[in-house]
Amino acid sequence: MEKMKSLASQLREQMAKATEKPATEVKNAKAGPSKKATVKGERTIRSPILTELMDYDNSDHKTMVHFRLDKESADFINKFKIATGVDVTRFVAFAVRHLINNNPELKTVIRQFIQNSSL
Repeated sequence: MEKMKSLASQLREQMAKATEKPATEVKNAKAGPSKKATVKGERTIRSPILTELMDYDNSDHKTMVHFRLDKESADFINKFKIATGVDVTRFVAFAVRHLINNNPELKTVIRQFIQNSSL
């Protein structure tokens, strides 16, 4: 049986195929930057945080949490998913882990609460 895909996954694959032009077409283009070359160049921008996010493995994460976002953040994450292929679950899991690791005072708050509640 053929692997079932959501409509969004099929559209992403079609968009990815459309942007992957053979190198000869790019070389044969007239001098001067074209819109397609600019868009393709923008898609390949890599930063350390983006590389770290793409390498983040959340396959062993089993706990589910329901969360709410403001419209602006939700729109950003959805556009980010389309631009990079990083799904929302990985993005949120990475963001939470990054926040916890870079702000140890959050763990201190929890420790203090546990110490005070056991008295």
